Amino acid sequence: MAAAKRRVRDAEADLNLPPGFRFHPTDEELVAHYLCPRAAGRAAPVPIIAELDLYRHDPWDLPHRALFGRREWYFFTPRDRKYPNGSRPNRAAASGYWKATGADKPVLHNGRTAGIKKALVFYHGKPPRGVKTEWIMHEYRLAKKGSAAAAAGAGALRLDDWVLCRLYNKKNEWEKMQSRKEEEEAMAAAQSWGETRTPESEVVDSDAFPEMDYSLPAASFDDALLPKEEARDDDWLMGMSLDDLQGLGSLLQADDLSMLAPPPAAKTEPLGAPFF
Repeated sequence: MAAAKRRVRDAEADLNLPPGFRFHPTDEELVAHYLCPRAAGRAAPVPIIAELDLYRHDPWDLPHRALFGRREWYFFTPRDRKYPNGSRPNRAAASGYWKATGADKPVLHNGRTAGIKKALVFYHGKPPRGVKTEWIMHEYRLAKKGSAAAAAGAGALRLDDWVLCRLYNKKNEWEKMQSRKEEEEAMAAAQSWGETRTPESEVVDSDAFPEMDYSLPAASFDDALLPKEEARDDDWLMGMSLDDLQGLGSLLQADDLSMLAPPPAAKTEPLGAPFF
């Protein structure tokens, strides 16, 4: 699906098509403006129809080979005879066959029959036990055989040089399948990308920048940022009782007073004084 979209964008860019361009020609336009010029060897108005041997491929492989289209695809293809001396076309495909359904319908142009339209359904498997699928094809051929292969006689294996085929899926199963495939690829890519990321549950918070408590006063922010072992030089005061602090204060005051007072004079005791 992605490759088909890219091919469509490339065709739009190469052909300088206007935005929103859609290719939905009528039966008459397909025969008169595309099939007739191609059978005559002239170029089509817009080269957006691929040329390939359509009957050698399964229908689900053809959208990738188309030059243009999102839900229906167009191809020029030759037709071979099923039998060398017969006029029946060989419509065997890679893993099945195309079977005609309904009656042929004439395609009119300027009041005259210019082409014949045939509807076909793809069957998977071998006839007559093939399984019917949802792939539908409209085959357009010229009403008058004027090709070189037709003029060569009944012995030629080539029945027509070119017929024009419109291919689509009745229930858009191919488009739905491609959409599911794209979704699965996107999910797989997202999962692969997620595996390369570190899960949020495994991200370890760094302690280099501790969370600040903004309820503290501004003066205490510096204390909160300092490591615990280097926060204060007087952390040894923490844990002391009030009595210990008062005793320590009295001791410090006494030491300060003793430093300010002059040293006491030495007393001389008379010899032989009694000792009390």
